[in-house]
Amino acid sequence: MTHPMHPPEVLLDAQQVERRYRAGETIVHALRGVSVQIARGDFTAIVGASGSGKSTLLHLLGAVDAPDAGRVLFEGRDISRLNDADATALRLRRVGLVFQRFYLMPTLTALENVMLPMAEAGMPKAARRARAMQLLDYVGLAARQEHRPSQLSGGEQQRVAVARALANDPALLLADEPTGELDAATGAALIGLLQRLNADGLTCVLVTHDAALAQSARRVVRMADGRIIADDILAPTGSTA
Repeated sequence: MTHPMHPPEVLLDAQQVERRYRAGETIVHALRGVSVQIARGDFTAIVGASGSGKSTLLHLLGAVDAPDAGRVLFEGRDISRLNDADATALRLRRVGLVFQRFYLMPTLTALENVMLPMAEAGMPKAARRARAMQLLDYVGLAARQEHRPSQLSGGEQQRVAVARALANDPALLLADEPTGELDAATGAALIGLLQRLNADGLTCVLVTHDAALAQSARRVVRMADGRIIADDILAPTGSTA
């Protein structure tokens, strides 16, 4: 007897979102009625030229910014109109953010940087330290935990930033040009890490100009002029299709 396939659970649901900015006397339409769903466990790359709206969309998905129209549902909850405190709490506990520039605290060690979000979430110090050590080991930096950012390579700093993004066990990892500051070989190593995180169950949404990173995703959403113009499911890893 065959069992019916259950559709994947929708983690994020952006519904007709619009975002406008004023640049001098001009109104810039960054997003023009974009709708997209992200299922739990997806690995999605958002691509497009500069100014296509991809980073704006990523910021709406992570409650970093709010739409002017439309709404974003995260785990079934409308996050479009959260106040600053609620948006900060959501990002702290449910969303991991990784940027092109690593934004590590220069005076803190790698270990202390990873512990920081856990301290903000009120986790006891011993538990913070144990989890930070575990995460640095996961990203291959157990031996560098006492180094400050200035003592780490760009690739090592980005891996610390990924570990920090994972600190509070988020449901979603959002990354904006995560390989943008890295050379090809270091970028490839980071791509491998992101694929491993996704294989371990983390939902990943990335904005990228990096063709190799886009091709490593399961799905590629292409944007132009504030709209989605293509949404392609790629063949799974190992497929001959």
